[in-house]
Formats: sequence, C-alpha cells, structure tokens
Amino acid sequence: MANEAVLALIRAQLRAAADPVRGAAAQAYMKSSTPSLGVRVPEVRKTVKAAAAAHPFGTSEELRSTVLALWREAQYREERYAAIDLTGLRSVAVDLRMLPVYEEIIRTGSSWDYVDGVAHRIGALLQAHREEMTGVLLHWSTNRDFWFRRASITAQLGAKSRTDTGLLSAVIEANLADNEFFIRKAIGWALREFAKTDPGWVLGFVTRHGPALSPLSRREALKNLPAATDRAAADPAGRDGQVR
Repeated sequence: MANEAVLALIRAQLRAAADPVRGAAAQAYMKSSTPSLGVRVPEVRKTVKAAAAAHPFGTSEELRSTVLALWREAQYREERYAAIDLTGLRSVAVDLRMLPVYEEIIRTGSSWDYVDGVAHRIGALLQAHREEMTGVLLHWSTNRDFWFRRASITAQLGAKSRTDTGLLSAVIEANLADNEFFIRKAIGWALREFAKTDPGWVLGFVTRHGPALSPLSRREALKNLPAATDRAAADPAGRDGQVR
C-alpha cells in the first residue's frame, strides 16, 4: 500500500509552490503535453525530503508503492520528478527490487529528464549487484526503445574509478551507428565524464573508433582534453596515413 500521507503532502506542497508563468515556459521547453507547475528542482527535492521525514515509510514495499502511485497518477511533471526523488531514499538505494520501477519510468516516461533522473539510481544498483546489472545493461544496450539504450550508456556517470570500462565500451559500441541525437549525446557525455578520471582511456577509445563516432559524440568526449590530443583523436590518420 502507498503512503497516502506522503502523497497528499507532496501534491499539496507542489501546488502551493506553483509558478504558472514559469510552468508554461517549462512545458514549452520540454515540448510536452504534460503540464508543469513551474516548481524548481531544488524545491521539489526539499518537498520530497520533508514529506518523507514527516511521514516515514514503514517498509521498502510501501516506498515502492508510493513511488509508482505518484508516477502513474501524476498530473504535473514535477510530481514525476518527486517520484524519482523518492527512489533516492537510503532504504531502497541498492535494492534490486527497484529495477522494475526504473524500467517503468524509462518505458512510460520516454523523455531525457526522466531517464537521466534515474541514471544514478541504476548506477548504484550496478555497483551493488555487478553480475545481475551488467547483464541487464548489456540487454538494454540493444533494446528497440532508444531510451533504454541511453540509460545503459549513462548508468555509469559519476562512477569514476569504479567504472567498468569493458561494460562502458560494450554499451557504446552497440550504439555507434545510431543516428538518434539522444544516443549520440549520451555517448559523448559518458566519455566526457570518464575522461575526468582516465583521459588516456577515453582518448584511446575515441582514436580506435575514429569515424564510427559521430562528430557530436567525439566533440563531447574530448571537450575537456588538451587541444593536442583533441586534434589527434579528431583526425586519427597521421601524415603518413597510419592510424595513431
């Protein structure tokens, strides 16, 4: 059963904080049929934290039910953001039973803000359940729904030295030929973030895959690397025609 007190408080507080002008602009920006209240993300998070503290969850199952109720019954975009924020509570942070919840959010949300909102949650599951989640992400990387493929690529954002480079390579390579903007952007984003930890690995990956990487992915991947290495990876064939 869902925690009705949490649901009621979140809904009431979000509506009380509504900014119609900002909401109209947000809806237009997202090009969505779902209206926005115009509540800023930090305020949504503050509301969720306060509601959960005021009416604690008795079990992880109650929390999952509340997340799904808020997600499925949402009338405004911020209510779905709040549902995602609830999944960050410590009691379910590495609970593998949350995976179906994230799958529903990706499948029915079909939007970058929702999919990216659960990326770190999926990444946390990967760190805690390597074997199970590696298989899941490899499967997602070839899913017909490109939002699942995006999630497989972005799942390790922020993993730093804990990044599984074999998995990162595999999910990116499975999508190199995809022309979808959100896939190409995800590839570049994932590589750019990991370059902060291991620039040599990222440069090697970009150099090896050469023309297979879209210009967008390559540009994003190399954004924070020195100009010399940027030029080398952007044009991997040297004057002698040999690949560097």
